[in-house]
Amino acid sequence: MLHEMTPRQIKNRVPAIEGWFTLDESAPALLGSRCGACGTVYFPAESYFCKNPACDGSEFSPVPLSRRGRVWSYTDARYQPPSPYVAADPYEPFALVAVELVAEKMVVLGQVVPGISVDDIAVGDEVELVLDTLYEDDENEYLVWKWKPAASPASPRAGASL
Repeated sequence: MLHEMTPRQIKNRVPAIEGWFTLDESAPALLGSRCGACGTVYFPAESYFCKNPACDGSEFSPVPLSRRGRVWSYTDARYQPPSPYVAADPYEPFALVAVELVAEKMVVLGQVVPGISVDDIAVGDEVELVLDTLYEDDENEYLVWKWKPAASPASPRAGASL
């Protein structure tokens, strides 16, 4: 008896949060905004007024943020975050990093790619932005940004646990 092969359903790859990052697999970037009056960069993007107390600017231009930064701080999420976070069942703890983006003068929080724990991370390590799946349903694969150790001579442990 022959079994009919059905083509594997290809899901749409969509952002879990619209407008916060690009979907460029080879060079994803967070999307921020720059105040036209003082040059302050914001993430997520600002659109109403500049939060710099010394500025009364209200015009912003979109700006992609640096794709690489350095770990400023880190921790792990041992307890399942509340909704709207969609967790794996059973819940699996994951590492979180606060990444300093020097050019933008800001720190951005994000998950670390699976397979990297707090034991693999140190303050000052260089990391780079990647896209990864947060969760899936029947039609879509919902993507978020995550940080992974950068593969460079400046980071000797980069990729050690990948």
